[in-house]
Amino acid sequence: MAHRLLPVTLLLSTAVAATACGGDAERARQVRGTARAEVAGIGYTSAQLAQALLQQPSGYQRAGEPDWGEYGSLKAIQNASRLQREAVLDKPSCGKARPGGDVAGDVPAALVSFTGGRGLTATETLMSMPAADAEKQVNARVPPGCLRFRTRVGSTWAAHRVVEAPKGEIGEGSRTIGVATTGVATTGGGARTRTWYVVFRGRRYLATITVYGPGATRADAERLAGEALAQADRVLS
Repeated sequence: MAHRLLPVTLLLSTAVAATACGGDAERARQVRGTARAEVAGIGYTSAQLAQALLQQPSGYQRAGEPDWGEYGSLKAIQNASRLQREAVLDKPSCGKARPGGDVAGDVPAALVSFTGGRGLTATETLMSMPAADAEKQVNARVPPGCLRFRTRVGSTWAAHRVVEAPKGEIGEGSRTIGVATTGVATTGGGARTRTWYVVFRGRRYLATITVYGPGATRADAERLAGEALAQADRVLS
């Protein structure tokens, strides 16, 4: 099964809210994620990626233990996929967009979440990926018609506004996306949250940093991406 790395904003705003905790019941799938890289003879195993995750980023504390294994088996990814299936979009084509292609569910991966001040949550995901596939993810762009849209989960509507920066230079290439989400009540107003998402590629891996919360900023997300790059390159070199 393939999973979208960036199904517009629903994955951004739900995956970061889930705290990933590895458990013994999941280790069989995690071993498969390790074996896949070993059999292929390229890339990194999920265990190696777990060692390369951020340990203590500036301004944040770790929320639970890292989760590692096949990408599709990670708890945060499963939770986000489930919520995505439950959501209704006012622009259905935006939910079908596959910017950068799909990430295979059996790609070796590792994920860790952190909490910060002012209600912030940060999540890092590392995926073993050939350079060509990682480059597609970095070069992907949100379709122009999907820069503003609404989603409904149950009876609750939310409005989303997306901004996308030009291609960046974190690692071997990066992209940065910001999403402002407003809960829409019958009065037309509601609480606003922000998500900043950075994806960058390194040597045989792809990394994502997501910062979520009312005070989330691009500068903070890109700073964490720089710290994640330094940690990953130090461990995976």
